[in-house]
Amino acid sequence: MTFETFKNLIPKIEKMSVPGQSSHFIMIPEIRARELKNLNIEQKKARNAAVLMLLYPKNEVTHLVLILRPEYEGVHSGQIALPGGKVETCDLNYTATALRETQEEVGVDSAMITVIKSLTKVYIPPSNFWVHPFLGFAEKRPDFVPQEDEVAKIIEVPLVELLNDDNIVPQKLTTSYAKNIEVPSFKLNDYVVWGATAMMLSELKILLKTEIDF
Repeated sequence: MTFETFKNLIPKIEKMSVPGQSSHFIMIPEIRARELKNLNIEQKKARNAAVLMLLYPKNEVTHLVLILRPEYEGVHSGQIALPGGKVETCDLNYTATALRETQEEVGVDSAMITVIKSLTKVYIPPSNFWVHPFLGFAEKRPDFVPQEDEVAKIIEVPLVELLNDDNIVPQKLTTSYAKNIEVPSFKLNDYVVWGATAMMLSELKILLKTEIDF
């Protein structure tokens, strides 16, 4: 998809209803879906975080930026993620968190970014976070600068890869809730994207594919 095509769709995207939690469940195994449905999240006193789905032009084609987390002692070690992080006291709202974290993690000045809308929040049991995703765009390709201790690699994905149904593939993974379990995932730029990031990207995909006639 050219970036001009995407930009022409923005007024319609702004007015659309988001697909909601059902779009998340497409990208998780049934065992995790049952767990989430039966979980009393209010008792968990979860913390809050925000991430940004940032679209931008690269060679006139619409791209999405993802990051590879470094290997570390933690539940999200080595995973593919969206730029973002936890809410800090300095943040006025979740949008501010997403913009601040995007600037810190991949070096994109917040002034370059126009936020289009919020999508459906996702609960992540292993880290006990509510994650609030936002969709935004930049008029030109940013000069990405990865934050060394948070980002092992910046991954630029053409948006059409996300929209291609052939790029949803099952993967055998060991997760926080099961060993050697088959998990639905996206294969993007030869990286396996699963878990909460895949859930949020699933909503973006459905938002674009079911409501907009390309």
